[in-house]
Amino acid sequence: MANVQVLVYNVASFVCALFVLEFGADKFIDHTAIVAERTGIPESIIGLLTAGAEWEELAVVVICILQNRSSLAIGNIIGSGISNILGAFSLGLIFRSNEEDVVFDSSARMYTLVMLLVTSLVVGLQFLHSSAVSRIFGASLIVIFVVYVGSVAYLIFKGRLDAPESDSDSDSDSDSGREEHEDSIAYDVGGSRVDSTTPLLATERDVSSSRHKHSTAYHVAFLLLGFLAVLLSSLVLSTASSSIAEESGLSEVLFGVVFLSIATTLPEKFIAVMSGSRNRTGILVANTVGSNIFLLTLCMGILQVSITGSYDRGTVNIVELFVLLGSSLFMTLIVWFGAQWSRIAGLVMLVGYLVFLVLEFTTIHHG
Repeated sequence: MANVQVLVYNVASFVCALFVLEFGADKFIDHTAIVAERTGIPESIIGLLTAGAEWEELAVVVICILQNRSSLAIGNIIGSGISNILGAFSLGLIFRSNEEDVVFDSSARMYTLVMLLVTSLVVGLQFLHSSAVSRIFGASLIVIFVVYVGSVAYLIFKGRLDAPESDSDSDSDSDSGREEHEDSIAYDVGGSRVDSTTPLLATERDVSSSRHKHSTAYHVAFLLLGFLAVLLSSLVLSTASSSIAEESGLSEVLFGVVFLSIATTLPEKFIAVMSGSRNRTGILVANTVGSNIFLLTLCMGILQVSITGSYDRGTVNIVELFVLLGSSLFMTLIVWFGAQWSRIAGLVMLVGYLVFLVLEFTTIHHG
């Protein structure tokens, strides 16, 4: 009876967290678009440094380390990286709006290339097993993360990242959607038309915009509120999923790759669907790329520094590593060359992810 009560409690927690997650993702998307438009900062950058930061994943990794469950941590990191691309980015492509063609800007292309390079490095170094190499490897990944964040901040300051094209959200029934439509009205300055598609720091003219219904601080506050709701709900989802699945007798690596990774990447899936349906390709790419870079640098770096060269109950195998690398390569090719086939590519990626999950149980970790 006690187990039934625990199961019901965790299922209820899971369902409630999903509602909070949907609320948070909706607020995050709406207010990110408005803040990006008003400040001139590319919306992809804001998504990169907020939704792209897998803080719930970092919390899971730290907890696993403290509990001496490094196998669960590595499974979660690799599984989440796969899920972000095949399970989240694919949904954004599938549910994109039909009103406009998908366009990936130069910033999105650069992000995906960086992600591919980081993924290749992590996959290659997973075949080296020694305490000294592991710690050096981990420290290097943490340094890469710091350099990465610093580079993004520098590029924002210098204006070297192009702003992605802005799309109208006039079909949104939320207040913030209506505000964004009002904010997207172009205005003339000295005979030059300036609107939401003006690149970051592309002009040095002093622009005096019209009064808005709400201040930028108001939208920043709701952006952070949405992000906080996404973060907290994902932690609840992760905990509830662990409690529901833990008694099944699965290996910790399999549990991390499948159940825990799906639970902790639900925010990315919600944000991907919403940003895709509104043609916010900047947020869609930044959400996926930022999440994976965060996972494979900071989270993986902390894990590698903490272990002694081996995992407590096994690690991921070569199939899972190459699925991660292959999915990263496929996403990079789509962003660089295949925007016109994005929906078909999304379907292929989603089907591939479902096949991968089936193989996890039947072949990869069978027996």
